[in-house]
Amino acid sequence: MTTEQTEITPDEGSESALSETELTTAAPEVLATSLGDYLDAWWRRIKNGESGALPVIAGLVAIIIFFQIERSAFLTDQNLVNLFEEAALYILLGAAETFALLLSEIDLSIGYGMGIAGFVLTELSAPPVNLPWWVAVIGAVAAVGFLGFVQGTLITRIGLPSFIVTLAGQLAFLGIMLELANVDSTAVGGVIQLSPTSPIYKLVNSNMSTSLGWIVLAVCLLLFAAVTLYRNRSRKARGLHTPPVGVTVLTLGMVAVAGILLMYVCNNNRGAISVIRGMPWVFPFVFLIIAVYSWMMARTRTGRYIYAVGNNQEAARRAGIKVKWIVTFAFIMSGATAALASLVYTSTQGNMSTSLDGGSLVLYAVAAAVIGGTTLFGGRGRMVNALIGGLIIAVIFDGLGLMGVSPAVQNIATAFVLLAAVSLDAIVRRRAAVR
Repeated sequence: MTTEQTEITPDEGSESALSETELTTAAPEVLATSLGDYLDAWWRRIKNGESGALPVIAGLVAIIIFFQIERSAFLTDQNLVNLFEEAALYILLGAAETFALLLSEIDLSIGYGMGIAGFVLTELSAPPVNLPWWVAVIGAVAAVGFLGFVQGTLITRIGLPSFIVTLAGQLAFLGIMLELANVDSTAVGGVIQLSPTSPIYKLVNSNMSTSLGWIVLAVCLLLFAAVTLYRNRSRKARGLHTPPVGVTVLTLGMVAVAGILLMYVCNNNRGAISVIRGMPWVFPFVFLIIAVYSWMMARTRTGRYIYAVGNNQEAARRAGIKVKWIVTFAFIMSGATAALASLVYTSTQGNMSTSLDGGSLVLYAVAAAVIGGTTLFGGRGRMVNALIGGLIIAVIFDGLGLMGVSPAVQNIATAFVLLAAVSLDAIVRRRAAVR
């Protein structure tokens, strides 16, 4: 039996000698030798249905334009900063859910897992315990991370569906949260107050100075540029393909422009009575978590194994990947990230209360991940998708709130956006299967 090999001849009119087939089937950064080749390959992949997050970003821009036309106050400095503060919780919960979705699993317990973390956090840092705030944060992350380990173990060792295990976890975590409030004598009416002087309280309610904000931005941009250039140089030294210089320069430029615009908005006075300037501390907090998770998923062996298991669990097992541990690790990270989200929640509220609606929050978490572009079928998605999805949810709630629309209609609108995102994912998968 013989196998015919078709030779791919270079396009005579192309200086880079890249064929249409190569540009269509390969990642743009692999074969492109110039910015023009990269953009050409990128456009061909879009026409073939591999548009990535582009439709979601285009939808976000369209929604913003609509709300700005309807309410001119939408793009004011004060509203934009408030909008991102509202989005921070959805972004972190979406990131927590992404760990499970990448494995074609689901975690329905992160809402009340965040509630448990919130009570552990406040009870350890408030009187009479009065532990340092960072010890309280470690305790909260460890507690909910352990609960994620328990759920992951039940899923992998016994073979129970993640839907059932985490649904049971949601109910159990609700009970644990209520018990934590009941056993604390300082919880008046199920509420524990945060001290205004606590760094946890200041996470959302305090801002950097304008000079510190610019210094932090400059350091972050320099670090990003250094890491990008070092990575490209390292790949080139090992004989691996690197993005064209034009692509690298364009990427660094876009990141710099986005950072400068964000800092400019934050440093404008947005106070009606007193002067309020500076970037809220929650901004770098969320960006740092998303950046670390993105690096982990793209650059570490564990991150690549999560994608491998999500794409084909049996193939991953045959390749020697410890599938059970990878699934368990994902649920540990899901719980730990929900605990980090509790910092944003308690700081925003100024307290921790048993009125937390963990059932609704987990739905928003799934919505943030899926709307941002993470598939429900596993193996495809990035942490930045949670950032985009969380922003879209916050934009919808904020814009409709400015228009005086009721919360019921806001939920309906979010549901339509979620359906649109899932439909787009299904269409892309269908087109890929046809090809």
